[in-house]
Amino acid sequence: MSQTTGASYASAGVDIEAGDRAVELMKEWVKKTQRPEVLGGLGGFAGLFDASALKRYERPLLASATDGVGTKVDIARQMGVYDTIGHDLVAMVMDDIVVCGAEPLFMTDYICVGKVHPERVAAIVKGIAEGCVLAGCALVGGETAEHPGLLGPDDFDVAGAGTGVVEHDRLLGADRIRTGDAVIAMASSGLHSNGYSLVRHVVFDRAGMKLDQRVEELGRTLGEELLEPTRIYSLDCLALTRTSEVHAFSHITGGGLAANLARVIPDGLHATVDRSTWAPGAIFDLVGTAGQVERLELEKTLNMGVGMMAVVPAESVDAALTTLADRGLDAWVAGEITERGDKDSGAELVGDYAK
Repeated sequence: MSQTTGASYASAGVDIEAGDRAVELMKEWVKKTQRPEVLGGLGGFAGLFDASALKRYERPLLASATDGVGTKVDIARQMGVYDTIGHDLVAMVMDDIVVCGAEPLFMTDYICVGKVHPERVAAIVKGIAEGCVLAGCALVGGETAEHPGLLGPDDFDVAGAGTGVVEHDRLLGADRIRTGDAVIAMASSGLHSNGYSLVRHVVFDRAGMKLDQRVEELGRTLGEELLEPTRIYSLDCLALTRTSEVHAFSHITGGGLAANLARVIPDGLHATVDRSTWAPGAIFDLVGTAGQVERLELEKTLNMGVGMMAVVPAESVDAALTTLADRGLDAWVAGEITERGDKDSGAELVGDYAK
């Protein structure tokens, strides 16, 4: 009589022991993100944050955001580099939260893989933890899910959610913006984490480029450029609110500069941004040229060298630029706020980029 072996989770493709090892490997990195308000350690069912810390606020508002990094994860997979993609995840979440003036408090992550490779998962978490340190927030928990049959053994995706806090009377946004305000641009570190479906189509399908190909205009390989981590502006923006009067921030992500800036411009006012005040990095010209992408299409998809914008009163410009320069961040006055008049949109780009 023949014997059959019963089905198991492992035979279905899920390796619990590998998952446990991944948790052990990531613990040291998560510990580096801890704030004094965090209770407990990694491994609980929920992350704990001592809300009594919010008693110092008169009327605390909690700000939350969630995001991923899109198809940039495929570049990381092809490159076999997993410790930078976490920076992107933190930036996409926490730089949204700081837009309203909120201080980032804590974050959780979700990593979905086709097969758990403990060292690989730990490298991803290492990047997330390092990003949390740069954003000033704690990594209080997360989840690693193994999805055999749905994802290939080397496939993965990441997502995250974060929470911040801002005093009600210090909430930033459209209602603070006035005619005559200046628009300050803060330089991006490159493509950040938006538009990679277009970028991948252009450089791989149309231009036939390879990730290990050195590109002289970029000064490094294509893969190194495409994996450049998204800049995390959270602490820069918070520093700005302490040294200058700030009316609003705008995080330049999907949709491009004009569309994202328009989200914080109130009815009746208009933001005009002068392209001649900066020169986009070489990667933007490469994508445009290699794919014959029209300028307006590029501007609707990519950040064009600006990752965050601040709207400040004219008398605060010098202090704001000094603060950002002291923090090592390239920033400049890129535009102004005027009466809308007969203009249809809340923000527009004018002129030609500097060379």
